[in-house]
Amino acid sequence: MSGKSRPRRTLRDWLVDFACFLVAVAVGMVAAETVGDNPHISRGFAEFDQVLGALACAAVWLRRRWPVGLAIAMVPVSVVSDTAGGAAAVALFTLAVHRPFRYVGWIGGVSIGVLPFVYWLRPDPDVPLLVAVLFGTLLSAGVIGWGMFVRSRRQLLVSLRDRAVRAEKEAAFRAEQAQRLARESIAREMHDVLAHRLTLLSVHAGALEFRPDAPREEIARAAGVIRESSHEALQDLREVIGVLRGGGEGEASGRPQPTLAALETLVAESREAGMKVELEHHVTDPDTVPAAVGRTAYRIAQEGLTNARKHAPGAEVTVAVSGAPGEGLSLVVRNPAPPGDVPLVPGSGQGLIGLTERASLAGGRLRHGSSRGGGFEVSAWLPWAP
Repeated sequence: MSGKSRPRRTLRDWLVDFACFLVAVAVGMVAAETVGDNPHISRGFAEFDQVLGALACAAVWLRRRWPVGLAIAMVPVSVVSDTAGGAAAVALFTLAVHRPFRYVGWIGGVSIGVLPFVYWLRPDPDVPLLVAVLFGTLLSAGVIGWGMFVRSRRQLLVSLRDRAVRAEKEAAFRAEQAQRLARESIAREMHDVLAHRLTLLSVHAGALEFRPDAPREEIARAAGVIRESSHEALQDLREVIGVLRGGGEGEASGRPQPTLAALETLVAESREAGMKVELEHHVTDPDTVPAAVGRTAYRIAQEGLTNARKHAPGAEVTVAVSGAPGEGLSLVVRNPAPPGDVPLVPGSGQGLIGLTERASLAGGRLRHGSSRGGGFEVSAWLPWAP
């Protein structure tokens, strides 16, 4: 079976087609009485007119399948048959509804153009020729205009329906994209928060493993750092989970998000873990830094210290921060080459990739790479509105 199947008619289509058929029949019956009473028309021609009109009314049922062909056929039929006038009007209406204006213009123009010949061929004894032609023209133009209005309304409804479907799809896409961005943000937050604490655990646990004969005070100190770091890691994990449940970055777990003012505490924790860290803080009042900018700067410094602890143990790390409103906030974390052998530490660089994305989302930029002498440097600039 080939070819495109036509859609089945609905109940509404059947009702509309039946109504059009009744209109054509009603107009044809009125016209049949007029033709029978017209002294200028012979009885034989009147009967032929009525038969032709009946066939035209029956052809109305074909209007959906062949609207152009039916409208063209009704032009000569309406010239020789007054009782086919209703069917011709239905054909014009159907053509205007289902086809573009180029079809309506040509066929409707021809239908209106033959009206003077029709009324000259079969004049109405009670109506002047000019009045009859004018009335027929207005009637045909009204039918065409009504059909074009129905077509425009249908196209508008289809356009609105398509727009609504497209809007629903776009809304679903935006929701999916927002969920994906939220998952990425949570993943970055998990990495930034936990990597620092877990690195401290790894360093001190490794020291206990390789130096089981260390003095009691040093073992107790390392164990205390491990205990404190484990506690802080659990607290940070609860904080991130609270952010996930609350859907925001506020105090979902009762702990405020870190800002630039907490940078000194971060450096102090690293020093307590045995790192050599020099802080160059040139921001006069860290509390004036916007919370989002300060939080991003804190995470960058945290990741920089974590990487230095893993990949350059024993090297002195410098953290420099400066800036002012209107100029932006600059942050640099750099370290020279490690003084000894560097243990193999697994890492994929996802932390630096996440920091680059975080800085970009904040409207800033971040660069990282090796420096002279085998060191490493992470530098970032973040906007600070005046």
